[in-house]
Amino acid sequence: MSVIENALAKVAARGKRVAQDSPARRPTPTPKVPDTPSPEFQTATFNPAVQELNCVLPQVADRAALRAYKMLRTRLLQRLAAKRWRSVAMTSMQAGEGKTLTSINLAVALSQDPNTSVCLVDLDLQRPQVAAQMGLRFERGLGEYLLGEAEAEQVIYSCSSPSLLVIPNTRTFDHSSEMLASARMLELLRIIEEKIPNSIIIFDMPPLTSDDLLTFAPQVDGVLLVVTEGRTERAAIEKSKELINELKLLGVVLNCSGELVDDSTYY
Repeated sequence: MSVIENALAKVAARGKRVAQDSPARRPTPTPKVPDTPSPEFQTATFNPAVQELNCVLPQVADRAALRAYKMLRTRLLQRLAAKRWRSVAMTSMQAGEGKTLTSINLAVALSQDPNTSVCLVDLDLQRPQVAAQMGLRFERGLGEYLLGEAEAEQVIYSCSSPSLLVIPNTRTFDHSSEMLASARMLELLRIIEEKIPNSIIIFDMPPLTSDDLLTFAPQVDGVLLVVTEGRTERAAIEKSKELINELKLLGVVLNCSGELVDDSTYY
């Protein structure tokens, strides 16, 4: 049974987790983690109260949720290592399914691994939410870079630890897919590769209701699809099944699972 078929079966039956075949045990990637933030990048500050309100790590006390994100981190690292990949696009079927929060907490969880560094990029140019949910204070973001109002090094921020970098955004764009295919965007990807090699890159992208992911998909190694129990409709997944099968799908994340078990993985 394919990943998508598994997802369809589990979303149709509430209270069931998405069953994934366990990948072979392989060593996780061991990128070099800097001891201190790079002087080339800016430093951003967080609002812990906003993080707690939005359930953003590390301001999360729910032990089941903490275990779930650690499990998601471990399984993602295994799959990336198996394929020698390092960039992931996060998407969902529709808005409001928790893809941005999943992107943020996955990035934070990855940065907590002693052998992993990560860069989180807000590429939802239609509805950017990474900075707002993280309570991130910054001067210039991705939108300013894409419009030529800032350089790449001015929109890459060191956050809370040297293992976590964030490229935030507050600007919205009517022609978002064109911006994602622009020369400025491609140049940013080149700079990320050059300035922070070996890091895992998490791109928070719009839902599949837009063409942004299709436009940007050739630039990423794999895709994680977030579905929400009680919200994601089976018919919506069926309708998008052909489109999903064209993507390099790494897995499906089941959000807001109603199954209350100690070893809940949400994955």
